[in-house]
Amino acid sequence: MSRVVLDLADRRPIWTVPDWAVDRVREALPAGWELIRIQAPADGSGDGGRGPVPEVLEAVRGARVYLGYGVPPEILEAGAGTLEWVHSGAAGVGSSLHDAMRRSSVLFTNSAGIHGPPMAETVLGMILHFMRGLDFALAAQGEGRWDQAPFLAADTPVTELAGSTVGILGYGGIGREVGRRVAALGARVLGLRRGGGEAAEPGVELLSGPAGLDRILAESHVVVVSVPDTPATRGMLTRERLRSLRPGAVLVNVSRGKVLDEDALVEVLREGRIRGAGLDVFRKEPLPADSPLWSLPNVLLTPHVSAVSRGFWRRETELMLENFSRFLEGRPLRNLVDREAGY
Repeated sequence: MSRVVLDLADRRPIWTVPDWAVDRVREALPAGWELIRIQAPADGSGDGGRGPVPEVLEAVRGARVYLGYGVPPEILEAGAGTLEWVHSGAAGVGSSLHDAMRRSSVLFTNSAGIHGPPMAETVLGMILHFMRGLDFALAAQGEGRWDQAPFLAADTPVTELAGSTVGILGYGGIGREVGRRVAALGARVLGLRRGGGEAAEPGVELLSGPAGLDRILAESHVVVVSVPDTPATRGMLTRERLRSLRPGAVLVNVSRGKVLDEDALVEVLREGRIRGAGLDVFRKEPLPADSPLWSLPNVLLTPHVSAVSRGFWRRETELMLENFSRFLEGRPLRNLVDREAGY
C-alpha cells in the first residue's frame, strides 16, 4: 500500500487544512494508495516545519509522499528508502534547505505563487494608503477632526498610481501579481529578477544585478520588496540604498524583515526622506513593543498576515492535486525548488 502523509494542521485555524480539502485529496488517490492525516498542530509560520513528532515520523516511515509545512531532516530520515516527493505549504523554504535536503534526491516542491493574490492586494492597499493620503484621513478621524489641509496644500504628497513608476524587487509569483495590479491602474513597472530576461506581461521592464537594483531605487515612486529569503537577499537594502530611494517614495515590504536595515529605515522615515513605509514583516517578530516603527505616523504595520485569505486552501488544494497527478504520471512537478538558488 502506497502512502501519502498530510501534515497540514496548524495552531492557527486559518492554516489548518479543512476537511473538504482532505476529502478531495483522498478522493484523488488511486487504488492501492492510503492517506494518513496528521492532527497534531505544526507551525506554518515563516518557512514552516516541525520538530521530530513521533506521530509524524511513524506515519512517514514507508510513505512515498509527504505534504507538510516545511521538511525538517527527521522527515527525510524517517522516509529513507521510500519517500519520493515532499511538499511544503509555505512559499519560503529556507528552514528546509538543510544539508540533508541538499544531498537528497527526493522531489521537493513549495507553494510559491499560491500566496500571490492576497499578498498583492495587501501591497496595493498599502501603496494607496500613502498615495491617496488615507494616513492623513485616519489620523484626523481618530481625533474627531475634519482636516482637509494635508490634501489641499500646494505641496501635498497626495497623488495617484497612474503615471507613477513602481519598482518590484523580486519579480516572481508575488511580484507578478503586484505588477499586474499596478499596471492595470496605469503605473509603469520595473522588476528585479535574477537573470533579468523578458517579462511575459506587457509594459514590464526586467532588470538584474546591483546596477538594476540601484536604478529601480532611484527611479521608482513606489518600491515593493517581494524577494525570497536567501543568503543573497538578506541585507540587500543597506543604509546607503535606503537613503538612495527617490525622495517621497513609498516602500512596501512583504518579503522578510532581514532584507533591509531596519534601523536605517527608521532614520529615513523620521527624516521624511520618503513618503511612508508599509511593512508586513520585521527583523524580529513579534515586533517589540519598544520599536519606533509603532509610533511613526508614516508607517502602516500589519503583523505578518499579508498572505492570509480564505481563498488559500482552494489554490493550495488545486496545486497539490495537480502535482499528485503529475507525480503518478511521471511528469515534471510544478514549483520544484531550486536547492542552489534557495527557492
